Formats: sequence, C-alpha cells, structure tokens
Amino acid sequence: MKTLIASALILLAPALTTAQTATKPAAPAEAKKSSAKPAAKSTSAKATKPKAEKRSDTVAKASPTSSRTRLHSGAVQVASGLAAAEAALTPEELQIAERVYTGRMACELGAFVSIEADTQSPGRFHVEGKGFKYHMAPVATTTGAVRLEDQRAGAVWVQIANKSMLMNQKQGQRMADECMSPQQVVVAEAIKKNPPQSLLDNPAAK
Repeated sequence: MKTLIASALILLAPALTTAQTATKPAAPAEAKKSSAKPAAKSTSAKATKPKAEKRSDTVAKASPTSSRTRLHSGAVQVASGLAAAEAALTPEELQIAERVYTGRMACELGAFVSIEADTQSPGRFHVEGKGFKYHMAPVATTTGAVRLEDQRAGAVWVQIANKSMLMNQKQGQRMADECMSPQQVVVAEAIKKNPPQSLLDNPAAK
C-alpha cells in the first residue's frame, strides 16, 4: 500500500511543477495592467491642461471685444443725443419753415437752386445746386425775412417777397442771386408795374 502511494506521488510531481510554472507569468501581466492605469491617468491629465490654457486665451481675447462694444454703444448714444437736439425746433422756427418756398428756382447767370423739405426732420430743408448741397434749418430774424442756415457749412439762404439768394459766409461769397419761385415771380412783376415810391421822390416839407 505504501509502495502504491509513493509511486503515485512520483507520477504527480512533474504535473504539479508544470502547473506552478504556468501560473507564475500571470502576476507580471497583472502588474503591467495596474502600472498602465496610472500612465493613462497621467496622459489624460496632460491632455486636459491645454484645454484650460485655451480657455484663458479665449477670456483674454474677449475683453478687447467687450470694450469695443462699449465704445460703439457710447458713440451711438452720443449720436442719437445730437440728433435729438438737432430735431428740436422751436414753434417760431416751425412757423418760419411753413413760409419757405420749395422746388427748383431759376437764378441769375443760368444758376438754379432746388429746395426740398426734409421728410425725416420736419422744419428742415435740403438745398441743392451745381456744386453744393446743404441741410438747412430756419432761423428767426428781426426783419421778417425767411432765413435758412447750415451752420456747419456756413451757408445762408435768404428769402424775401420778390427774390431769394444763397450765400456762404465761411467762403465770403454769394453763390446764387435773383432766385425766384413762381410766387416771387408774381410779386416781382407787380413791383415792376407799380414800383414803390422812394422817400427821395416825396421829400418832407420844410
């Protein structure tokens, strides 16, 4: 009986040795897997760092854009404020605007002036001719004459009963004279037929 057990152990010894040898490489493989995990984590950590830098660059670039937007909005507010101030005409000025003759008017020396009401800004007028274009507003006078001015350009349009003229005060010259609308032509003809008496014709009696 003892001989049979001894012989069985002798036969099983090589099989046990082979099994132990086969199971030993598994441990290094597991070690490799465990060591690969931190490497993957470190790689992912490195990959996330550039994203953070890109965000900082984006924030840095956004600040000039926001400042430009503020400047633009401020400029728009100033422009709208100036436009509102320009649009505010007094009741007296609006009454003067109602007396302005509009249309194309012939002037002396073959010149012409065209006056059209500004539909976007009631009370103001576009005054155009050869080589000039003005945006004019009415101005009150002490003589009762109708006066339009473009203060930026220095242009002045003066309208009386029988004629009108255009001057440029900055340039110191008269740009158009003897301009007449149809209404002024009628008045001019009436004056020719019945000229007003001069004070020199009837001197005061002494």
